[in-house]
Amino acid sequence: MTRKHHPSKIGLLALSFMLVIGSGLVWAMGSRVPAVGTAAEDFRLVDLEGKQQSLSQYRGKVVLVNFWATWCKPCTTEMPAMQTTYDKLREKGFVVLAINELEDEAKVRDHIKQYGHTFPVLLDRDNKVANQFGVFGLPVSVFIDEKGVVQEYIKGGLLTEQVILDIVARIQKPEPIKAASIQ
Repeated sequence: MTRKHHPSKIGLLALSFMLVIGSGLVWAMGSRVPAVGTAAEDFRLVDLEGKQQSLSQYRGKVVLVNFWATWCKPCTTEMPAMQTTYDKLREKGFVVLAINELEDEAKVRDHIKQYGHTFPVLLDRDNKVANQFGVFGLPVSVFIDEKGVVQEYIKGGLLTEQVILDIVARIQKPEPIKAASIQ
């Protein structure tokens, strides 16, 4: 005996799905990794000083958004390179936003103090921003240009000072001026 789906049940299911998507709850279902060349979706998170920070407030700068946790050894290993390049390039329009996933604020604060990091550290308490950026596994680094466009997405790879310097230089390199062709 074959089972027929009642049209109103299918319609109700489709309507429910559209409501979930329309209400902005898609992030809870897992999002895609932002594609290089597309605009990075804005977010708001609280930093360790209790201030709201957003990605959009750094428009006009190259931003390294780094997803990390204190228990993640590769995350801890790459942070000194992030600090060094932040110190070297912050006067030249570069910022690091280190987004901690789901950890206790006191633990994060102790970790940052222990290692002497001075870049902004944001708390993703409900994992919403990590989901928004398609983060699965740590660390993940996303380089965003001055216009808010994703230029590089690095999953799991260890950032070194040279890797960061090279990526930032490539992003900040001005577009070549194209001469108008006369016909």
